[in-house]
Amino acid sequence: MGRLAMIEIEFKDVTKSFQSGTIRTDVLKGLTFKVEKGEFASIMAPSGTGKTTLLNVLGCLMKASSGSYIFEDQDVATLNDDHLSEIRNKKIGFVFQTFNLLERTSALDNVLLPLVYADTYPADAKQRAIKLLESVGLGERIHYKPSELSGGQQQRVAIARALINDPSIILADEPTGNLDSESSREVMNIFKTLHGQGRTIVVVTHDLAIARSAGRIIFLKDGRVEKTEVLS
Repeated sequence: MGRLAMIEIEFKDVTKSFQSGTIRTDVLKGLTFKVEKGEFASIMAPSGTGKTTLLNVLGCLMKASSGSYIFEDQDVATLNDDHLSEIRNKKIGFVFQTFNLLERTSALDNVLLPLVYADTYPADAKQRAIKLLESVGLGERIHYKPSELSGGQQQRVAIARALINDPSIILADEPTGNLDSESSREVMNIFKTLHGQGRTIVVVTHDLAIARSAGRIIFLKDGRVEKTEVLS
């Protein structure tokens, strides 16, 4: 990583705590790490160690309790709800373990869904969605509903949906958690292809084999960064 590389994400001593009555639970306990623009990074976190909380902070769904989160040179703590919503809708593409597809809606319409909530609906939206589905190998299944697709195919629809607004970063939460080994490889190969096209990819996982698909692993333990490992 060169000194002149642009930093897309930077956590500086980020903490997140939750209060319930007189009981405070500290989940994130001072995370400090950076992700460069165009990097493929994985965050390795055992289940039950604040992974969901970390994803919510990374995805601008909740703010840190202390420390700072800098997203593309903007301090997230200073942004209002409208600006945070704009980041979530236009800057970050989310891919979830459970796919989060509408069951009675075609693959094509699932991919188009984020544009329904956008400020404007592009004239070429349908063509863009079809092209994205073709790019993940589903060009012949654009009218299939999720129940007519395998788990791996459903996740590929979810990846296409995450790309429809041309986000600068893809944030994936256990993207292979519900997939068999072959489908997992196919999905991770798509992420590698997207990375090769210049996308920033961050995969959060508890699976070391999946984490090793990235160029760098950030290991978390007890709410802190334990170590990092550069793979390529």
